[in-house]
Amino acid sequence: MGSWLLRYQRGWIAALAALTMLMLSACMLNTGKNEFSLMSMAELDQTDPDEVLDDEASLTYWAGLSNNAASIKSNLEDIPFFQEWKRRTGVNLTYINPPLNQGKEAFNVMIASGHLPDMIEYEWMNYPGGPEKAIHDGIILRLNELVEEHAPHFKQFLEDHPDIDRQIKTADGSYYAFPFIQADDKLRTYQGPILRKDWLDELRLPVPETIEEWHAVLTAFKEHKGAPAPLTILGNSSPLSGIEGGGFVGAYGIRKGFYMEEGIVKFGPMEPEYKQFLALFQSWYAEGLIDKHFATTDTETQDMNMTMERSGAAIWNAGAGIGTWLPKIREETPSAELIAAPYPVLREGMRPKFGQLAPVVGSSGGVALSGSIQNAEAAVRMLDYGYGEEGHLLFNFGIEGLSYEMIDGYPTYTDLILNNKDKLSPSQALAMYTRASYFGPFVQDIRYLEQYYTLPEQKEAIQIWADTDASLHLLPALPKSEMENAELSAIMQEVNKHVDAVSLKMIMGIEPLSEFDSYIQQLKSMNIEQAIAIQQQALDRYNSSVCIP
Repeated sequence: MGSWLLRYQRGWIAALAALTMLMLSACMLNTGKNEFSLMSMAELDQTDPDEVLDDEASLTYWAGLSNNAASIKSNLEDIPFFQEWKRRTGVNLTYINPPLNQGKEAFNVMIASGHLPDMIEYEWMNYPGGPEKAIHDGIILRLNELVEEHAPHFKQFLEDHPDIDRQIKTADGSYYAFPFIQADDKLRTYQGPILRKDWLDELRLPVPETIEEWHAVLTAFKEHKGAPAPLTILGNSSPLSGIEGGGFVGAYGIRKGFYMEEGIVKFGPMEPEYKQFLALFQSWYAEGLIDKHFATTDTETQDMNMTMERSGAAIWNAGAGIGTWLPKIREETPSAELIAAPYPVLREGMRPKFGQLAPVVGSSGGVALSGSIQNAEAAVRMLDYGYGEEGHLLFNFGIEGLSYEMIDGYPTYTDLILNNKDKLSPSQALAMYTRASYFGPFVQDIRYLEQYYTLPEQKEAIQIWADTDASLHLLPALPKSEMENAELSAIMQEVNKHVDAVSLKMIMGIEPLSEFDSYIQQLKSMNIEQAIAIQQQALDRYNSSVCIP
């Protein structure tokens, strides 16, 4: 165990140094009801303890830290939740976490090194060729037989939810990871447009609904409130990532990515309406209504923009946005208010077609077993724990008597979470004692959200943002073959680079909008139509519930 970890760490350090040089050179549950048939405590008591716990097991677990957790602890080993998970499952577990915000780079280095931990938490759909290719490469294991024999909680959940079962397999029917699941629709919308309501009231402006009204609001924020970046949006993961849920671009009936129209797959950036969106943002950028640094804005910068009154509008979360910003703003401006706005439309009375809506099966990642694991059964039993009743409570609420109390059958967070004496925000405290506010191998519980959103502004926000037709157009998790995944990945890597590069140039006025037709032709030469065809084939197969041989 120790020698493996030492080899891994040495290989990681050396490879990371090389990678750094290369980079430098380049410059749910309802209240009171258990809907998910989780194994009861009585059933657990009747289970052979050796089937649940394995005191002899020694395993390694690789996963990234959430930003909230990383603001307090630098290692998974030091976080109470991970300590408790290890204690309850009886596994001699060593946690490994890559440097913050370097998960993808660290993953690539790890795969190249050939030294793999036993369990890896990662976005396996992003593996080149997809999870099916990862299985064929020997990077991860096919889990079907292991789930059948050693994961009773997970197996029961899938039997009760065949719609979710379809989404967590490869095209040939292989299970490849223990996923994060948001089965309750109320959990899936948590993001949308946010504005300074006190500014709107002072300027006698209504909450904007149409693009024209948004223009008036942002102009007033710039001219009368002196905001140098009236609208701030994220762009650090990819340019315009802040609007990918449907903000502003959705007003034109498209989204920045794949979606479907009555069963037909489309790619928004090659539709004619995308040119109209680019024209809008080009004019807003020229007028100084959008943060000049929108292409690289990260969460820290966006937070500063809103809390330091550099911006009066953003697209962000009810928790990390409203819940984090409002208390900080009120420290300087006690009368400050934030309000959610509906997703913008072109004309008054129109219903938003798009808005942020997370998939049922979390795209954030799943926990897979590496091909080099020696004790797969113990790992599966450990991962299965999160889908049982005890594990469900641990993952969503933490430790009874410490982070929550059971009151009339309702797991109620204590002041350790909601009024932390060490001044931890609820999101930070949750990240210490639960995994409820991000992801992991479990089913998220709606009762977490009912308590997490403590402000009335947050509760109202998710209702406003959910009032869209996004569910009619969101593609489900579509299992694809190894060949399909490989081809799609290769195409979209170049397509996305081209879309982002041209979009930025046109918005910033570096390239004229008259070049849009040329841009479309370039997309076609990159085989975007084949990528759409692959997605269409996968959707048709998903809808017919037929797996390819």
